[in-house]
Amino acid sequence: MRIINIIGHSNSGKTTMIAQLVPLLAQVGTVATIKHMGHHLWKLPAGKDTTVHFEGGAMAAAGIDAEKTVMSLQTKNVHEILAFYCWKGYDYVVVEGFKEEGFPSVVIGDLPAGNVVLRNADVLDVFEKRDMFAEYVPAKR
Repeated sequence: MRIINIIGHSNSGKTTMIAQLVPLLAQVGTVATIKHMGHHLWKLPAGKDTTVHFEGGAMAAAGIDAEKTVMSLQTKNVHEILAFYCWKGYDYVVVEGFKEEGFPSVVIGDLPAGNVVLRNADVLDVFEKRDMFAEYVPAKR
C-alpha cells in the first residue's frame, strides 16, 4: 500500500487536489483516505444506536444502511488506521495532513517538511509519479 500525503498551509488547495487525485487512483487500484481534522471534532449523532454503542465502550461501532457503512473506532492513532487499511488490502491511501508523521508527501506551497516526494506539483504529475511513494508496512504488534 502506498501512502500519498498531501500537506500545505490551511486553504492551500489540499482537499481540491485530493478530490481530483482519488478518482484517478481509483482507475488503477483501490483507494482509501485519511483526513487529519486538527482541532475540529466530528460529532456522532446523539442518541443513535451506534453512538450509544460507541459511547458505551465498543472499540468499533458500525452502522450499515442501503448505501454504505459508517464506522467509528476508539483510536486517534493514524498508524492503527493505516494497519487496518493494509489488512483490507487497499493499494493507495491518500492522507491529508499529519505532516509530523514524516509520510512521503506532496507539499503545496512553501511549508517546510521532510520526506518530500513532490512540491507544488499538479494532480496529473502526482498521479503519474505515484510509484515514487514508498510502500507502507505496518509495524509488528
